[in-house]
Amino acid sequence: MTVFGLIRHGVTDWNYEFRAQGHTDIPLNDEGRRQAELLARRMENEEWDVIYSSDLSRALETAEMVGKLKNIEVRTDLRLREMNGGLIEGTTEQERVNRWGYSWSKLDLGIEPQADVIARGVDCLADLAERHRNQKILIVSHGAILGLTLKKLIRHVDTAENLHNTSVSIINKEQVRWNCERYNCISHLDGA
Repeated sequence: MTVFGLIRHGVTDWNYEFRAQGHTDIPLNDEGRRQAELLARRMENEEWDVIYSSDLSRALETAEMVGKLKNIEVRTDLRLREMNGGLIEGTTEQERVNRWGYSWSKLDLGIEPQADVIARGVDCLADLAERHRNQKILIVSHGAILGLTLKKLIRHVDTAENLHNTSVSIINKEQVRWNCERYNCISHLDGA
């Protein structure tokens, strides 16, 4: 059985400012680094075979903290990048309303279609599951791509809650069906 640990990167300044990040390469802030360190400590006693990450620094730095502690080299995969936000990247909701009006989300602003994001995420996991059969694979990526991919793969699980920064969701694939062992767990941040 192939097992995936899907992790959202640590927090950034743009997360705090409610700015759309997308493909813009925003680094972790001090709090994000602290979250990543707590995540790495959580993973220290768990068995994982490989780690893949988005190439964007906020995900890669999170993954590298885990990889360093586990002595596992982090591999990057461009398919794990966040949803491309087009013209809205770097903007807050209020700035979008000011610039394009309340119906901004109905405009063609170069935002990557959700169907394309889901296809990219599902294809990536299927490819990695094939490449690393019966292994445990950590993936460090982003909120939108992970959230949309999980909604597609584990429809039988309530995934309404947005993924928290450094949250861990564990899924596995037995033959055809994906199962969810854990969703959006941030126990490593409790009391920290």
